[in-house]
Amino acid sequence: MSGHSKWSTIKHKKAKTDAQRGKIFTKIVREITTAARLGGGDQEMNPRLRLAVIKAKDANMPQDNIKRAIEKGAGNNGDDAYEDVMFEAYGPNGVAILIATLTDNRNRTVPNLRTILGKFGGSLANKGAVSYLFDQKGVFLFDATQYSEDQLMEVAISAGADELEQKESEIEVTCPLTSFEPLKLAFDSAGYHPLSVSLGMVPQTVVTLSQADGERMVALLEKLEEDDDVQEVFANCRFTDE
Repeated sequence: MSGHSKWSTIKHKKAKTDAQRGKIFTKIVREITTAARLGGGDQEMNPRLRLAVIKAKDANMPQDNIKRAIEKGAGNNGDDAYEDVMFEAYGPNGVAILIATLTDNRNRTVPNLRTILGKFGGSLANKGAVSYLFDQKGVFLFDATQYSEDQLMEVAISAGADELEQKESEIEVTCPLTSFEPLKLAFDSAGYHPLSVSLGMVPQTVVTLSQADGERMVALLEKLEEDDDVQEVFANCRFTDE
């Protein structure tokens, strides 16, 4: 339904390159540091930090890097005071886009996003213009060559998942926020290891794009995620199979 799987698959494949891995590490460290600064360095008492560490481990970040990032944030020395800002935008074909950022300078971030969007026929939107089209959910992405839909369904439904969808070689499982940690624990207990785990903004409805428009949209999403201030990008579009 969401069209999210296709973009998740593309991002997962890109993350395997050394250059992308380095950029991903930088963004995860920023998230860990911010989470620890805002909520303390104890993962048991800080859900945001707990999720950031999960992301770090999924990306194969060395444990020492994770520890240093937590210690830096928990030290709260006032450096690197980033703030969460969710920007809303329109892409080509009227696609709704949410851009999650961690920035220490909005005066840098806003013009950068405007420039990127403008090159692809998009634009920034007012607050509330598109966010109502998305729901925040837990998202688990599995390798479909390793697990079957039936295997995952048996665990997912009983632990509170609300949707399971196979796209190409991946299976995406989504759940409400209240079921995120119980579902992760259920998968862990069953020995099922996802390719990635995240809290994402999943669209309620989608715009289906042609192959040409889909390629243009993917190029826009990639450019947005390459920006240093951007943590994640979400769009309400479905990409047709090539």
